[in-house]
Amino acid sequence: MILEMVRANGAVSLRELARVVQTSEVTVRRDVRALEAEGLLDRRHGGAVLPGGFTRESGFPQKSHLATAEKTAIADLAAGFVDEGEAVVVGAGTTTQELARRLARVPGLTVVTNSLLVAQALAHANRVEVVMTGGTLRGSNYALVGSGAEQSLQGLRVSRAFLSGSGLTAERGLSTSNMLSASVDRALVQAAAEVVVLADHTKLGTDTMFQTVPTDVITRLVTDEPPAHDDRALTELQALADQGVQIAVAGPGAGSGPAGGEAGSAGRQSGRLGPPQPRGGEEGLPLPGPRRNHPHPPGPGTAQLRGAAPLAEQQPGRVADLAPRRR
Repeated sequence: MILEMVRANGAVSLRELARVVQTSEVTVRRDVRALEAEGLLDRRHGGAVLPGGFTRESGFPQKSHLATAEKTAIADLAAGFVDEGEAVVVGAGTTTQELARRLARVPGLTVVTNSLLVAQALAHANRVEVVMTGGTLRGSNYALVGSGAEQSLQGLRVSRAFLSGSGLTAERGLSTSNMLSASVDRALVQAAAEVVVLADHTKLGTDTMFQTVPTDVITRLVTDEPPAHDDRALTELQALADQGVQIAVAGPGAGSGPAGGEAGSAGRQSGRLGPPQPRGGEEGLPLPGPRRNHPHPPGPGTAQLRGAAPLAEQQPGRVADLAPRRR
């Protein structure tokens, strides 16, 4: 059954496998390890993929069934970082599609996107303006790519970009398996003052062919709570925080707050910086590019992220500003 699920979807999380086969993640992990030894699949942090998955990209039908609960929680939390009247860019992906459904409730918003799915989710939002890039349609993920998409983004300026991808590591940042998608994502990043990456825990520690956003350009990561036994995902979160990325973790209470509300209503926030930064339309937004030290250092009440384990031990539904460990 595990092999059938992996072959049908291209990639499956351990959590989903355990749910379908009605056993524990510990048991599933042991079975996945045995199947990998036989060369039938490859393990990834928190999941399993087809052999050669480093270069293979699943299509939208497969991705839409992976980590659905996690994507919903991430989208609920990420929507809280968007204010009324902002202008943002939203890249292609199943997680960003979930975000777009929530942004439909934010009045006065302008969304620039190369994703047909994002545009469709916002098509009937009365007070949201949608701007599509040009380009060539890439059918596997319903995204516009190529020189036409990149040229249409030249001269654009928005407050922040929301992007997803195939993998995220502290060493290389966000990456994807397709060269054309990576090129458009880089153009989206250049148009934004801040970069917000949406990635569920199964993508943490996964590295794919084409880098889209280097770690030092990522302002914030919005992710879900990794399982307590997933040491590599927790370690990756610590490494990202150590490099100055703000980590917002969607807890069990995600979805309780309205779009445009405080992040605290949906999960926990961590990383080097404290409160959310000025929104689009205000003066003084930083230029795109590598992140600089923020002028507002963490306050005296800032909690310290001393290791990977405490991240999973905090009480759900609260916001804690977690700064990188200092000697």
